[in-house]
Amino acid sequence: MKLDLYQIDAFTNELFGGNLACVVPLSDWLADEVLLRIAQENAVAETAFLVEQGDYFHLRWFTPDIEMDLCGHATLAAAHALHTIRQDRREHFVFATASGELTVTVAGDRYTLDFPARKPLAAKLPAVIGRALNIQPTHVLKSRDYVLVYEMQEQIRNLRVNRALFDQLNLDPGGVVVTAKGEEVDFVSRYFTPQASILEDPVTGSAHCSLIPYWSEQLQKPELVAWQLSARGGTLYCMQQGERVLIGGQARTYSIGTCWIA
Repeated sequence: MKLDLYQIDAFTNELFGGNLACVVPLSDWLADEVLLRIAQENAVAETAFLVEQGDYFHLRWFTPDIEMDLCGHATLAAAHALHTIRQDRREHFVFATASGELTVTVAGDRYTLDFPARKPLAAKLPAVIGRALNIQPTHVLKSRDYVLVYEMQEQIRNLRVNRALFDQLNLDPGGVVVTAKGEEVDFVSRYFTPQASILEDPVTGSAHCSLIPYWSEQLQKPELVAWQLSARGGTLYCMQQGERVLIGGQARTYSIGTCWIA
């Protein structure tokens, strides 16, 4: 069986930036084990699989380790692949997912994700997370992910994780996002997943489902611009809208190819 396979850099307008996702359109669903094996072979943070269902697409996301409940950069990548590679010129893509109906709006070279807000609440920092970090946060919150708030952007850049300690955690399917008020943008972040093949995710759209409500309230503004300060880096254009958040970004196509499944 021959499948189309697209590699897309999401949340960036520069090749080799943002977060690399693979997109694999299917005519019908393959077995979950096969989807996971394809994601493992791709060896990127996320592979998006989609099946067209008339007016919408059924969308699922797999890391090399597990199926995820929500993924921003691979959703953006899927919309980009449909719009630019497969020449589907609709302005709104509707995806049926494990997190409900998600839409992506296309305007120029920007894709805007309409995702559920996940406002984080005050929480206690697990001792093992504290021991694994070289810099301690000033505030600790949690929704799906732990949200660790720091005083300065420089601390986010300089943060180091002791992986041996960090991997004692099991937050499936969540992770740990560290964040601070930005210097050139409204806020910055980095994202880490214990026990995952890829420890630091380059740009994490789903984490902004929690970061946007938090920073919108802290900064008293509904529209924000964010940077994820990974080695590849990424820019996200954010808006708080009650129970929903809008997360915008650009994308670049890295490769178009095929894979063969016996």
